[in-house]
Amino acid sequence: MTSTSNPASWRHQGFGAGWRLRCVSASRRAFILLAFAFVGMPFFVADAMAGESNPPANARAKSYGGGWECNRGYREKNGACIAIRIPTNAFATNVSYGRGWECRRGFRETQGACEAIDVPKNAYLDSYGSDWTCERGYRKGEGVCTEIKVPKNGYLSERSYGRGWECSRGFREDGDLCVEVRVPANAYFVDASYGKGWKCQRGFAPSGDSCVKISVPANAHLDHSGNDWECDRTFTKKGDRCDMRQ
Repeated sequence: MTSTSNPASWRHQGFGAGWRLRCVSASRRAFILLAFAFVGMPFFVADAMAGESNPPANARAKSYGGGWECNRGYREKNGACIAIRIPTNAFATNVSYGRGWECRRGFRETQGACEAIDVPKNAYLDSYGSDWTCERGYRKGEGVCTEIKVPKNGYLSERSYGRGWECSRGFREDGDLCVEVRVPANAYFVDASYGKGWKCQRGFAPSGDSCVKISVPANAHLDHSGNDWECDRTFTKKGDRCDMRQ
């Protein structure tokens, strides 16, 4: 058997010098390509870093992290910073959402413009500066502030609904007036918008516009309200008396 490790046998089998040259050439080309890859990589990385460190016009490098951001009044679009069209009496918000601008205090956005808010008499701009509020004692209407008419024995209410006024203690609302609540003997005033405006004391029951003393029969006691009576246990109410249960 002929050994394949003998160069003579290579030539005999057709593996001559040309084959060895082709092997060396292939190895050399692979080495050269690998060298170019290592040499070219820093330039590629450098180009990528240059793109981050060199922001476009009207932009600046971020104060944290990498990359860049557009200056106030500009918005990123396709890798560039495009100027935001800010109307008169407005300012840039420097946010990536929304219009990119807001109207100044005392102005309101209307169809892409900022129009002055017409503050009526007896009103003032609210804390946001984008609307107005009526002064105390006035109620907001269609572009006006209407005075609240407070009746005698009444006072201005802090509520935003209703008439805008309430009656003083001891009086109750009757139409546009505050009428006095007449508290009978053996009763006390109740500050409520319903009922008579008064309640009988314990041991008395209402009868028309007065309070009458409750007559508690035998084997009975005042109930939890104090304005009526009920039978003791084992007794049953029959009319105005309490009978033993059968």
